[in-house]
Amino acid sequence: MFKRILVWLRGVLNKMLTKTNIKDALQVDIAISKPMIDALSLWVKMYENDAPWLLNKDIKSLNLPAAIASEIAKSVTIEMEVKIEGSARADYLAEQFKWVQEKLREKCEFMLAKGGLVFKPYPEGDQILVDYIQADQFFPIEVDSRGNIVSCVFVDQCKIGDKYFTRLESHTMGDYSADKKEGAHRGCKIRNVAFSSRSKGALGQSTPLSSVPRWADLAPEATITNIDKPLFAYLKVPAANNIDSSSALGVSCYARAVNLIEDADVQWSNFLWEFESGQRALFVDQLAFGVDDEGDPVLPIKRLYRALDAGGQDDSLFKEWSPELREINILNGLNSILKRIEYACGMAYGTLSDPNIEAKTATEIQTSKQRTFAMITDTQKALQTAMEQLLWAMDTWATLSKVSAKGNYEVAFDFDDSIIVDKGMQFQQDLSLVDHNVMSRLEWRVRNFKESEEVAKKQLALIDAEQPEGFFEEGDK
Repeated sequence: MFKRILVWLRGVLNKMLTKTNIKDALQVDIAISKPMIDALSLWVKMYENDAPWLLNKDIKSLNLPAAIASEIAKSVTIEMEVKIEGSARADYLAEQFKWVQEKLREKCEFMLAKGGLVFKPYPEGDQILVDYIQADQFFPIEVDSRGNIVSCVFVDQCKIGDKYFTRLESHTMGDYSADKKEGAHRGCKIRNVAFSSRSKGALGQSTPLSSVPRWADLAPEATITNIDKPLFAYLKVPAANNIDSSSALGVSCYARAVNLIEDADVQWSNFLWEFESGQRALFVDQLAFGVDDEGDPVLPIKRLYRALDAGGQDDSLFKEWSPELREINILNGLNSILKRIEYACGMAYGTLSDPNIEAKTATEIQTSKQRTFAMITDTQKALQTAMEQLLWAMDTWATLSKVSAKGNYEVAFDFDDSIIVDKGMQFQQDLSLVDHNVMSRLEWRVRNFKESEEVAKKQLALIDAEQPEGFFEEGDK
C-alpha cells in the first residue's frame, strides 16, 4: 500500500492532486506548498536509500537517514509505559491502545524520517482500530490559530484488474447541525469519494465506493457533532520548519543534514575506492604466461596478475604494484562529517561517528549529552500530546459506536530516561540530597523506585516500624 501511494504521489501529484483538483473533488483547498512537496519527496527517497546522488553508481550509501530515524525512535520509545485506568471504559481503551504501543517505535521511525504521521482511529466491529498515515499519504486543508492541523484529506489507492481506484477521505471541522431543529454545533464532517482510471497517473472518473469491496461499507458522508477536536492525531518532529516557515507540517529529523549526508556517502565511497584501487597487483611480461586459442595470455589469478607487453626485457619482466593506502586520512574526514551530522540532527557525538575519538573535555561531553537529552525529551513530549489526542478520538469513537460503557479514564505516561541519563549516578546524587535534608525520603522513593506516593508512604512506614527502638537519636528522625 505504502509503495503504491508513494510512487503515485511522486509521479502525479503535480498534475493530478493539485489544489484545483482537490477543490473540485471535495470543495477544499490543500494547505501545502511546492517547497514542502519537494522536500518531502527528497526525505522519502533518502530514507528508502534512493537519494538522488546515488544515481551515480560510483557513490555507495551508508544508509544514514534510516539509521538516524531508527536510533532516535528507539531512544524515544524503548522504555515508554502508558497506564490507562479509572473505569471499564479505561480498561477497554487500554486493551485497544496496546496494539498501538506495540507498533509505536516503527511508526515513530516513519514520522521522524518524513516529518510527520497521522494516527486515525476508526471503529470495526467491537474494536477501535488505528490507521497510521505517513506524511506522503495525507494533505492538510485547515490549520487552527494555534498552528494545529484540524482538517485533512487522506488518500487510498488500489488496482483491480486493469483499473486504478483512488479514494479521497476528508475530515473537515466546522459548525454543523445534526438535526434541522437544532442549532449548529462544532463538529466534523467526514466525506468519502472514489475515482477510477485506467492510468495510475490520473484521478479519472467518479465511481461508487462499492466498486472496491473494502470500501463498500463506507458512508459517502457522515457528520459528527458536539466535538471540538478532530478525530485524528498528528505527530510531527518537534523542530522549526525551515523549508516553509508558514507551514504546520513537520520536517524530517535529518532535514538540516541533507547535504552533509551526501558528503558522507561520497567520502565513504572514496574510502571503498581507496582499497579497491590500491589492491596489490603483479605486472608480469606476457611471455611468462601461456596463451589461449585466441593468443591471449592465460593468467593464473586474474585478480592478482596483469599481463605486461615488455618484449622480454629483463628489467621489465616483473613489477609489483602495492601503493600506500590513505585510509586513515579518509576515515578521519568521514568521522568529521559524521560529527557534523550528529550535531545537525541533535544527536550526541559518538552515535554515528567513532566513539573513541568523540569530544573528550567534560564541557564537550556534557553539551553533547544535553543536546541529545533535549531532542529526545522534546520528541517524547510531542508523542505524549499526540497519544492523548489519539485516546480522546478512540474514546469518542467508542461512545459513538457503543462498543463500551461510558466512563472516565486517566492516562499516565512514563518515559524512563535511563538511555540518556546515568541512573546509578542519579541514584547516588539523590541519596546525597536525602542525607543533607534537601530531598525527602518520600520524594526519593517516588523518583528512584517509580512508586506512587501512597505506595512509597507504606514502604517508609514499614521501614520505620522495623527499626529497633532507640536506634535513632531524637535529632536523627
